[in-house]
Amino acid sequence: MNTNFDVIIIGAGVSGIGMACHLEKEFDNLNYAVLERRKAIGGTWDLFNYPGIRSDSDMLTFGFDFRPWNGDKTLADGPSIKQYLIDTASEFNVDEKIIFETKVTRANWNSANKIWEITVDDLATGNTQTYTSNFLIAASGYYNHDNGYLPKFKGYETFKGTIVHPQHWPKDLNYENKRVVVIGSGATAITIVPSMADKTSHITMLQRSPTYIYSVPSVDKLAVKLRSFLSEKTVYKIARYRNVFLQQTIFKLSKKYPERIQKFLLSKIQRQLGVNYDMKHFTPNYNPWDQRLAAVPDNDLFKAIRNGKASVVTDHIESFTENGIQLKSGDHLDADIIITATGLQLQVLGGMKLHIDNEPHQLNQKMTYKSVLAQDTPNFAYLFGYTNASWTLKINIAASYVARLIKEMRNRNSSTIIPRTSDESNLDESVLDSLNSGYVKRGSNALPRQGKKLPWRVLHNYKKDKKILKKPVEDQYLEWIP
Repeated sequence: MNTNFDVIIIGAGVSGIGMACHLEKEFDNLNYAVLERRKAIGGTWDLFNYPGIRSDSDMLTFGFDFRPWNGDKTLADGPSIKQYLIDTASEFNVDEKIIFETKVTRANWNSANKIWEITVDDLATGNTQTYTSNFLIAASGYYNHDNGYLPKFKGYETFKGTIVHPQHWPKDLNYENKRVVVIGSGATAITIVPSMADKTSHITMLQRSPTYIYSVPSVDKLAVKLRSFLSEKTVYKIARYRNVFLQQTIFKLSKKYPERIQKFLLSKIQRQLGVNYDMKHFTPNYNPWDQRLAAVPDNDLFKAIRNGKASVVTDHIESFTENGIQLKSGDHLDADIIITATGLQLQVLGGMKLHIDNEPHQLNQKMTYKSVLAQDTPNFAYLFGYTNASWTLKINIAASYVARLIKEMRNRNSSTIIPRTSDESNLDESVLDSLNSGYVKRGSNALPRQGKKLPWRVLHNYKKDKKILKKPVEDQYLEWIP
């Protein structure tokens, strides 16, 4: 089997498949491979299988710009998204370039040979292999796929029921007529609660603090109507533009008029739950978009609460008990099953160690260049999506930029490209520091840094990023080496 490539992509999820498709579009016969530690395409969408697993971004912007999402669902379920990725990989012949069950543990840039030496564990055989490539693209996301975040709960071992973390959902979990408590208030918790509510005897979302939640229609009625007299491609373009505009507008308004946006969001929930509902359970102590807004389809969470099948408790955990959770308020939540939807653990490069000439190379000490490349890091890209919009919006323009960069290297007969700077101070800010979410605060120190101004500043703005990344790749900060 060939182990020497021009380009290696790590990860066959949304980012990796998107990147590979751009390479297929840009080059006629590029020698590249996608290394994927799992047995299947999908990344996140192959890993998670808890009830109701779905996107928390609308599919018209979560889908790739070069292959329209043609489903009617605004927030698609996990299996549908995985199938979309499988079909996309097949259509662009990317599936032929994926090497499964390959866990990358180390990548070393060899300056003498001008190649990346990539150490891989073959999970099928247990052997260790070395791959080489001239260009390395990390598309493995930003969280630990092996373990989610689990706080140290007092009395955790005393609980006699079943404890489940959504990242490791058992296929045979029986929750019919069971009392269930879901710890958490993020996207995972608000997905699980209404999805399980009809089968449980009762399900409670136990949160330490609320999250901003808004409802979106489960079906994009405008897109469905437009399809009756416009082509699929035209409808996709129109609806996608509309959704990008709305996302960016809401984000900007949230930053400029936080009190007004908060009032608007809460009024929508109050209307669903009634005037007598205590809104403390949905009133965060931070401004909108200081953390990511969470979306629900057709008010499903609020319907479950209104129907009495689900409830929300805002309190702190004193300890687990034999039959539930003791709260600091003195109340006790009885439970047969406890689901710890307590979040992710950040992890850079999927745990891979990066070296240059066998010396450790720490990305958390390097600034990101145009939010794609890394300072002082040769022939390397790190694909990172948006946190304030659909992840894939950024992946589309970043992957296109990387493909054009590699083509420019070939046109110049350059073996190496390195982002350099001497006059931009490295700020003590990570690429995610615009958010104050728990998982960001816990893992911020491991992430790449950002600088005071462009191209070392992270914008989280699709319109501006698109303009920057569509420009010619030539730049005073790029060092081209023959």
